[in-house]
Amino acid sequence: MNQNQLFRSTRWRLAGWYAGVMGLILGVSGFGVYEAIAHAHRVSADQELKSVAGMLHDSLEPTLRQPGRLETAAKRRLPNLCLMRDRTVDNQTQSTLGEFCTAERHTSPAHRLSAIHQGDYFIRFFDKSGQLIAQSGSPPQQLSTELIPENATEQSLLTLKDTSGLRYRHLVLALDTPTNQPWGYLQVGRSLADFDDYLASVRIMMLLGLPLAMLLVGVAAWWLAELAMRPIYQSYQQIQQFTADAAHELRTPLAAIRATVESVLRLACISEAESRETLQVIERQNYRLSQLVSDLLLLSRLDRKIQHNQWHLCCMQDLLNDIEEELAALAMTQQIKLTTDIQVDQPIQVLGDEEQLYRLIFNIVVNALHYTPAGGQVKVSLDCRDQWVLIHIQDTGIGIAPEHQKHIFDRFYRINSDRARVSGGSGLGLSIARAIAQAHQGTIQVHSESGKGSQFTIRLPKSV
Repeated sequence: MNQNQLFRSTRWRLAGWYAGVMGLILGVSGFGVYEAIAHAHRVSADQELKSVAGMLHDSLEPTLRQPGRLETAAKRRLPNLCLMRDRTVDNQTQSTLGEFCTAERHTSPAHRLSAIHQGDYFIRFFDKSGQLIAQSGSPPQQLSTELIPENATEQSLLTLKDTSGLRYRHLVLALDTPTNQPWGYLQVGRSLADFDDYLASVRIMMLLGLPLAMLLVGVAAWWLAELAMRPIYQSYQQIQQFTADAAHELRTPLAAIRATVESVLRLACISEAESRETLQVIERQNYRLSQLVSDLLLLSRLDRKIQHNQWHLCCMQDLLNDIEEELAALAMTQQIKLTTDIQVDQPIQVLGDEEQLYRLIFNIVVNALHYTPAGGQVKVSLDCRDQWVLIHIQDTGIGIAPEHQKHIFDRFYRINSDRARVSGGSGLGLSIARAIAQAHQGTIQVHSESGKGSQFTIRLPKSV
């Protein structure tokens, strides 16, 4: 196949299209898998954040007494809580307001939330005006210490990003005192660094895996393109061989006719005997051409699986008896013993074309007679097993070498390539036999050894 430019270029195109389509499918599938992983982790992180924020809100709200002030009970529930205090410095001309964090550490481990203690969470408290009161955990330094109250009422999850590019997910909830007075706001957030690092590793694995996958797809595409084109290439070779063989078979009788006519035309006068001899040569070659064309037309019809409406039940015993009677003279001339063995008592019938079935068996028996030397034997037997009719044609001829057995049913294939009339016909007999068997939903097989003869087995479905 690689020696033919047309099939080689077609194979490259098929492999390219296959690899391109598979690459597109892999790319879209990889993007979908990545989005599914990201969505699953995002939903999981949001659910965890909502759960932590809800537990904090429900556990802290009963401890609140005065708006904007954290009670001792609330401080004990949070690890490393930092309170924001005011510091006033008076220099007689100006005063400045500063903020610093005082960490109040409580050694009691009771009521501490493990999620807050992990370090990726942070908590901030704001009063009603949005000023920061206290914070816990590890809040990003770049976040503002002020909170717009309007954002708090929405209770929606928001994503923040600091100047270094790190992302944070946070949720703001409103806090009330037990007397339903607005106390302030609770902001619970967490860093998305671990989430982003995981997605980055997934992207790296996909980016590294896609070229490797495309390489494997390319190799598979090249191999699959060769598999897909192999039967086409074999058909192409068969067509080329068929064209060459058919041209050779047609050229031989045509050349004989032309040579005969030209030789007669060179004669100044021709006698009646010479005229008859010339016409006989032309008739012989014309019959050979007609027979070859008929065989090719029959093969064409059988290839198209044209089933004639004239199919009917055919008695196989009668067919075998007719073939034995017709070929008896040929067998006697070649000094070959031709026998028929009917191994069933009841008539065996097959639905099909009687003429084609007759030719199927006739071609195999004639082929056996041609390749059996004088003193040999050709035996035709009929048997029936289950729903199959079995016809065995066994001879004691020269046999068929193993390298030829898989080709003997090919059109124009002949073991002897000289194509002489004494060694056989045009090489279509076994091809026609197999085509007829297949048209009748049957099979034909051969078992042979060189120098020990051959046995052809025809299997046809039995008519119920």
